[in-house]
Amino acid sequence: MNLNVQFKKGVLELVVLLSVTKKDMYGYELVSEVSKVIDVNEGTIYPLLKRLTNEHYFETYLVESTEGPPRKYYHLTKAGELYKDNLKKEWQEFHYKVDAFIKECESDDEK
Repeated sequence: MNLNVQFKKGVLELVVLLSVTKKDMYGYELVSEVSKVIDVNEGTIYPLLKRLTNEHYFETYLVESTEGPPRKYYHLTKAGELYKDNLKKEWQEFHYKVDAFIKECESDDEK
């Protein structure tokens, strides 16, 4: 399913942060993980990772790879945890309100 671009932009940051909560990941691994939820490519993810790192939500470290150059892994910082928790709370409140509004509008249609 192709999500509306604006919907995708709004939730992409949260999905990236939640993905790294489970375990530290390198860029391509994150693209694969996020793609399970939202259709994205490397050109979308890497600038976001750079920004989140610059904002101190991620720390990075290199790990040698048998398949080429070392991989840069992303690790959620304490600030990143707080930011993720706040985004998640905002998303849940937003989702709840929109869902309630949709149900309200649908029940109005039935009258």
